[in-house]
Amino acid sequence: MWHVYLLRCNDGSFYCGICTNLERRVKEHNTSLKGAKYTRARRPVELVWHRDDMANRSVASKEEYRIKHLTRLQKVALIKSK
Repeated sequence: MWHVYLLRCNDGSFYCGICTNLERRVKEHNTSLKGAKYTRARRPVELVWHRDDMANRSVASKEEYRIKHLTRLQKVALIKSK
């Protein structure tokens, strides 16, 4: 099962990603060098939205791509809708 997630970074920006273990991945973003380069400079990050019904990596990647192209206001609306 794949997850698509949105993090709010310390500077107020958003980061979108995919993973198979959400708890582990958020911890990596906050504590290790395995976190994305973008989030390493903007710690701590907070999980603000996620979707866990992605059947495979391809579907998750397509949803991640769609979310990454949303405006900031659309991302905020997505977060509030959950």
